[in-house]
Amino acid sequence: MVIPRERGNGMDNTAPIVLVTGSTDGIGKQTALELARTGAHVIVHGRNHERVMSSVEDIRRRSGNQNVDGITADLASLASVRTMARELLERTPRLNVVVHNAGVYMNERVLTPDGYEMTFAVNHLAPFYLTYLLGDLLVKSAPSRVVTVSSVAHVRGRLDFHNLQGQKHFDPYGAYALSKLANVLFSNELALRLQGTGATSNSLHPGVITTKLLHAGFDMAGASVEEGAQTPVYLASSPEVSGVTGKYFVRKQPVAPAPVTLDSSVRKEFWEASEHLLGIPSSLF
Repeated sequence: MVIPRERGNGMDNTAPIVLVTGSTDGIGKQTALELARTGAHVIVHGRNHERVMSSVEDIRRRSGNQNVDGITADLASLASVRTMARELLERTPRLNVVVHNAGVYMNERVLTPDGYEMTFAVNHLAPFYLTYLLGDLLVKSAPSRVVTVSSVAHVRGRLDFHNLQGQKHFDPYGAYALSKLANVLFSNELALRLQGTGATSNSLHPGVITTKLLHAGFDMAGASVEEGAQTPVYLASSPEVSGVTGKYFVRKQPVAPAPVTLDSSVRKEFWEASEHLLGIPSSLF
C-alpha cells in the first residue's frame, strides 16, 4: 500500500483524507477522480494490486493531484478487511471521509471463504466491519463523514432475519435488494450512534449507471459514471451537507427511504444481528 505522505513531502496537511472503496472502475473511480480534483488526498481501493496502482496513476494524471494513493483488499474476506484497516490505522494520520462504494451482484448463491453469502458479505458486512475497525480514527478525525452507496433497489428489499444469507431461499435480485436495504439501515443507525461525535453518516442512490454491476445484474446500460458520481462526491465534500446526518439522498437531495429504515427497533435488531454474524462485541460507538 502507498500511504499519505508525511509533512514536508508534498502533502497538503489541511486537505481531507478520503477512502473510496471499489474505486478502480465505474462510479467509484469517477468519485475518486472528482474528489482528487477538489484537492482531497484520495486513497483508491480495489481487489487487484495492479489495477489499484494503474488507477492511482490515471487519477493523478487526470486530476493533477499527486496526493492519490492506493490500498488493496478483498472485501469478501474478513481477514483482508482487517489487514486493510490495520494498515490504514498504522499509516494514515487521520481519515476524514469513507465512501463505501464497492458492491457486487451475484446471479448464483456463492459463499465467501468465511461462509457468508457473497452479496450480503461484500455489500453489507464488509462496510459494517470496516467502519467498526476504523471507527475511532473517524471520530478522532472529526468533522468526518461516512457515505454509503445504496440503491433505489433497497425499497424492494425484504428483511427476513432467518434468511439474511439466502439459506432458505436465494433470489439474485432479492439478495441484491436486501443488501441495499442493509446499507440504508446501517447508515441510518450509524448516524444515531455517531451523534455528538462530529462524524456523520448518509446513504444515497447514485442513479441507474452503466457499470459492470448493472451489466451483470440487469444486462442493460444506464447513465454515465459522471452522473453516478455526483451525489457521492456531494455527500463526501460539499459544505452544504456539513453536519447533515441520517439521510438518504437522490440527485443530491434528501428523499424518503423505505419506511422500515426509519423504524428504530428494526434498525437496532439488524445492527445487533450484523454484529453477531461478524462475531464482534456490541460496542460500536
